[in-house]
Parts: sequence; C-alpha cells; structure tokens
Amino acid sequence: MKVGLDLDDTEPSTLYDQVCSNLSLWRGLKYTDNEQNVLDVATSSQTSSAPRPVLLFVAGESFTNEGTSVDWRMRQKAICLSARNGMVGVSISYRRAPTHRWPAGAQDVAAATSWVRENIDLFGGDPHAIVVIGYSVGAFHVATLLAHKELQVSDSDIAGAVLLSGIYSPGPDPDEGERAYLGADTSLYKARSAFPGIFKVEEPILLAWSTLDSPVLVAQAEDLKKRLCGAGHCPRTALLAGRVSPASVFGLDAGDKALANQMRELVEEIEARGLP
Repeated sequence: MKVGLDLDDTEPSTLYDQVCSNLSLWRGLKYTDNEQNVLDVATSSQTSSAPRPVLLFVAGESFTNEGTSVDWRMRQKAICLSARNGMVGVSISYRRAPTHRWPAGAQDVAAATSWVRENIDLFGGDPHAIVVIGYSVGAFHVATLLAHKELQVSDSDIAGAVLLSGIYSPGPDPDEGERAYLGADTSLYKARSAFPGIFKVEEPILLAWSTLDSPVLVAQAEDLKKRLCGAGHCPRTALLAGRVSPASVFGLDAGDKALANQMRELVEEIEARGLP
C-alpha cells in the first residue's frame, strides 16, 4: 500500500561527515505499524532524468535483541555510498527473537520491499530495479524470503539479491541466537531453511563470503554455490580477503574490488533490461 508520505512535511536530515555530506537522508520511516519496522533512505541532491536503481540493505549480526544489529553508522555508510554512486540507498530494521520468531525476519523483508516498490518513486528510485542486500543474519532472512514463496506479498518482487556471509541451511547444533529464532525443535530447521526453494529462484544472485569468515559460514556459502550451479542457476560469486560488511559492496571494506566489480555488473544488467 502506498503511504501518505509528504516529503514537504518530512524533511531529510543532512549529515556532514566524509561519507554522507551533502546528501539527503530520511530516517525512521515506518513500513509497518510495528515500532521495530523502520527504514532509512539516502539520495543524492543532484537531479536525475531517469529513475535510479535501489539498494535495499538488510543487515544484522544476531537473531536476537541482545545482539542488536550491525553498527548503525555502518548501515548509514552503506546507504550513503549508494547515493554517491548514483543509486538510492535504503536500510531497514526488522523484528527480532525471542519475541518474534521464524519467519518474522523474512516477512519484514517482504513488507519493506513492498513499501519500497510503492514509495521509492518519491525519492527518485526505480521500483523495478531493487537489489536486496542481505548481510549475516540479514542474508538468512533474504534467502528465506526468496525460497519461501508463501512468505512473499503483493509488490515484494525484487530485481536481484546479494547474499553476504550468511547461514542458509541451519544445522542440528544451533547457537543460542539461531535457537531463539528458529525454535528448540531442530527437526523443523530443514523446512525453515532456504533449501531447496532458493534453487528455483530466477532472479540473479550475487553470493559473497570472506576467507576470514568462520568455517561454518565458508561451508554454507560453498554449499549454496554448488547447489545453485547444480540446479542450473550459478550465482555470481566473490571470495574476499578482508571482512565482509554492508559497505564492502563498494570495494572499501574488504581489501579488494571483487565484490564491487560483481555488484556493478549486476546493477548494469538490471538497468539494461528492456532496453532496445
């Protein structure tokens, strides 16, 4: 549903630091009635004759409230870098365990994507060129939404997905955060994983992980790549030497340009769709 958002009454805040200076940043916009469901939007002050691609960041390092999310400034940096690179950046907050269990995170990604599709034109964005970027726990929520069609809602379609250092098929020995979100009954984990539904996804996927990730995360990424390729849907991939973060899609935090190059190619592919 399109919200009654009047940008004349919802003034952006302008942040004067190295990354966000001279950009327009709208903070705390609600995409559902839940107080945890808010998003931030960053845009360039320069006018554009054509709608801009949208990067929607879903980041978090824990399933629970105790772990909060990726540092707020890191998420802010990611959306500001999006705006500086000619796109519209969006970052969302989502509900957490133990109060909100599976599939609350994926449902929130669906609701946020629907909000963006309905409203991003107000910020100069292209509702048909939304790339959702999931980092860590956020990657699990994005992958879950892609894999479980029953969780998708009207206008929650995306043009592509980027999965960074995530868990995609939880194992039988979960940590406390996974247990809090997925439940104590590990026999349900297979049905709540991204397998096998994600193997049928038609949208382009960019999969990235780091040599510094834990062995579990490395194994998860390698397994997902192998299975996607086996299903005839090989993803773009990037193995990074440095730490992956929401901002590393711009080649600033991971020690090399592998992910940034793949990201640029993905956006260019999406922009080229439908052109003569």
